[in-house]
Amino acid sequence: MWWGGQNASSGFVWHANDWTRQPWTLWTSAWVHLSTPHLIGNLLALGGVAAAGWVLRPDARCTMAWLLAWPLTQVSLLLWPPVHHAAGLSGLLHAGTLLLAVQLALGTAPVHGARLWGVLLMAGALTKVVLERGWSQPLVWQADTGIQVVQAAHLTGAFWGVLLGLGVAVWQRAGTKKPAEAGL
Repeated sequence: MWWGGQNASSGFVWHANDWTRQPWTLWTSAWVHLSTPHLIGNLLALGGVAAAGWVLRPDARCTMAWLLAWPLTQVSLLLWPPVHHAAGLSGLLHAGTLLLAVQLALGTAPVHGARLWGVLLMAGALTKVVLERGWSQPLVWQADTGIQVVQAAHLTGAFWGVLLGLGVAVWQRAGTKKPAEAGL
């Protein structure tokens, strides 16, 4: 939605003070980009997550978890009062990346060496989030994109990606138990 400018897309951006009156912004804000470099960077990252999804073939539970991470990532930004609004895919991409990393690390993905790849992906993504220090620097001006980056969204996305990834793993294991093992 970057081509319409900030005025045209303002009704789709998540705002901390009025998201309850505009709940659709929990989803639509991910598709709003405030500059061309912001859009290009997120599209490249989306391509990487999509390629990983193509190879890993996550099941419907992973898809549902990622859809749930979408609003949770945005609502969690309320923990940082300086974050008045947020737009872009980066928080959601962090959630998707870590959701897939958990699946790999737990060996539920059909990939040779999945556990090692999952641990490496998780270590890389979490190292990035820790180095950004989104908990103490929720907003950082980024001159090359011309916007304030909401690093807290990277942190909340990573948190929900890991938590929901673990939840999916529990759900998958519960679904594969035989009735006698499940106590039925």
